[in-house]
Amino acid sequence: MSDTSPFLTDSRADLSRAADALRSGDIVALPTETVYGLAADALNPEAVRKIFEAKGRPLLDPLIVHVADIDALARIAVVDSRLSKVAAFWPGPLTVVLPRQTCVPDLVTAGKDTVAVRIPAHPIFREVLRLSALPLAAPSANPFGYISPTTAEHVRTSLGARCPLTVDGGSCAHGIESTIIDLSHPSRVRLLRPGPISTEQLEAVLGPLEVVTHTSAQDAAQDAPGMLERHYSPKLPMVLFERGQKPPSLPPGTALILQSRRPTTPSHARVYYLSEHGDCVEAAHGLFALLRQVDQQHHSVIIVELAEPKGIGIALNDRLRRAAAR
Repeated sequence: MSDTSPFLTDSRADLSRAADALRSGDIVALPTETVYGLAADALNPEAVRKIFEAKGRPLLDPLIVHVADIDALARIAVVDSRLSKVAAFWPGPLTVVLPRQTCVPDLVTAGKDTVAVRIPAHPIFREVLRLSALPLAAPSANPFGYISPTTAEHVRTSLGARCPLTVDGGSCAHGIESTIIDLSHPSRVRLLRPGPISTEQLEAVLGPLEVVTHTSAQDAAQDAPGMLERHYSPKLPMVLFERGQKPPSLPPGTALILQSRRPTTPSHARVYYLSEHGDCVEAAHGLFALLRQVDQQHHSVIIVELAEPKGIGIALNDRLRRAAAR
C-alpha cells in the first residue's frame, strides 16, 4: 500500500479489515483517546517485531498492551488487589505495570518480568479489540523519538508506507500519552509517567506516589515507555522557560509558543498559543499537533513556555522537557 492510500474509516467493513490484518500478524495504526498507536498482536513476537522495525524503536523500550477489560487483563498480567482502587479510571488513559504472565513475549516487556497494560476508551480501538479478540501492543505510531501523532495524517507523514493500514478516528481527545503507574511491588506505588490522569487523582485513591522521572541507566531496559530522557522531539532545537516569565533572547526565525495569549508579544518572533486562556487541558490536547506544525516551517528554534506545574500541567511539562533534551 502506498502512503497516499485512503485511510480506513470506522465502518464495520473497514474495522473488520483492520482486525483481520492484526490476526494475520500485520501492524495497523489505530486512534486512541491519547495518541495514535501502531498496533500488533501482543502475543505474536513476529508481529511485535514489525512495530519495532517500523518505528526504529530500540528493544530496551517496552510496549503497552491494550485489552478490553479486566478479564482480558488477567490473561496478560498478574492482577493486583489495588486495581479495584483505580478501576474508575478505566476505560481511559491509565496504564498499570504489573507482573507479567508467561504468555507475554520478551519483546513486549524489554525482557523484564513486568508488563504495562491499559484498557483504552476510544470506541474504534475497543471495537478492533473486540473484532480481533487479541491483546494489542500499541506504542505511538511515529518514528521513535519524534513527536507523537494525534491525527491519521500525522501517522501518514511520519511513517508513510511503513504503516500498511491506518484507521482515521479524527483528532485524539487528550493529545498526550497515558499516565503510567507501577503496581508490581506490593508495598509501593510508583508514578512512572505523568499523563491525563493526574497525580492528585491517583493519590486520592492510592495514597502517596513515588515519582520516578527515568530509570537510572538510559541504555538499559526501561521500566515503562516514555522514560528516556529525550523523547517526543521535533527536529528543530527547543528552549524552555518558566510560566509567566519573560522569554529568553529570541534569535531571528524564532517560533515562540506560549501557554496563553498575552497583551504584548515580541514583534520579531512568530507567536503561537496553546490556549487562549491558559487551559492546560486544551494546551495538552494541541501540543503535539502544534509542535509538528511549527517543526515543518522555516524556523531556526522553538522557544516554549512551560505550564503551571499542577494537574495535567505536570504531564505537559514532562513532554516539553523530554522534547527539549539534546
